[in-house]
Amino acid sequence: MARGLTPAPSTFAGAVLADIDWAQPWFAPWQHPGEQVAQDALRLHSVAQALNHITRDVQFVAQSELPATQAYEDFIFQQGRVPTRDGLHDFFNGLCWHRFPQTKRRLNLLQAAEIARQGVGATRGPVRDALTLFDENAVLLQLPDALWQALQARDWRSLLVDQRAQWQHVHIVLFGHALLEKLVTPYASITGHVYRIAAGVDARHDAALDAWLSTDLQPEKLATKPFEPLPVLGVPGWWSANEAPSFYDNAQVFRPKNRGAIASHS
Repeated sequence: MARGLTPAPSTFAGAVLADIDWAQPWFAPWQHPGEQVAQDALRLHSVAQALNHITRDVQFVAQSELPATQAYEDFIFQQGRVPTRDGLHDFFNGLCWHRFPQTKRRLNLLQAAEIARQGVGATRGPVRDALTLFDENAVLLQLPDALWQALQARDWRSLLVDQRAQWQHVHIVLFGHALLEKLVTPYASITGHVYRIAAGVDARHDAALDAWLSTDLQPEKLATKPFEPLPVLGVPGWWSANEAPSFYDNAQVFRPKNRGAIASHS
């Protein structure tokens, strides 16, 4: 259980919020105001109500507000309200709306535009697939070219062992709320999808990063799948086991690049 959090009765689906360990390096940037929101949700028995204490760009409402006949993304676009379940997934989604409101608006606008253009069918199409992957699983990285090239090549030894000292020049943000949810109970194979932050962006300031993302996320770029996989517990300094170089020898986690794979756009 996270320090300072009081568990809610087990009948409250959001009781799992008490399990978040805010001291973990991947959660530390989300601790303020995340820890207080979690405590409020446990007290109020409502993730939506707790999120409404910190976020003004949208309103969070119970999942039951979403009509069965309307797509989730379209409802948000039309209503400015976010259907929210009590649990880790929608809790982290709400924190992301607070931290990166312009980007979340942009993702929603692009989703709504694709729905208006194509409707809601059995398949989402390349742009909606990329939007969903970004929203759920994106890792934002600003890193030197040599590290980016090693990541594109899936040269894990170079990326995470040989050039380990270069990670002091890396800025990393876990954006995907499904990714954050998984990391409440960490395991080695949790993999995010890296979206590279341009070198000229002041990425250590959330407002500047948010503004850049809201313009960089374009349908044409997203359709190219501009992502690279990264097992996030391999990030230097994030997991004690990765201090041993042999940690990266597990090919089921740190998989080699397929010979026929086409490198993503930088």
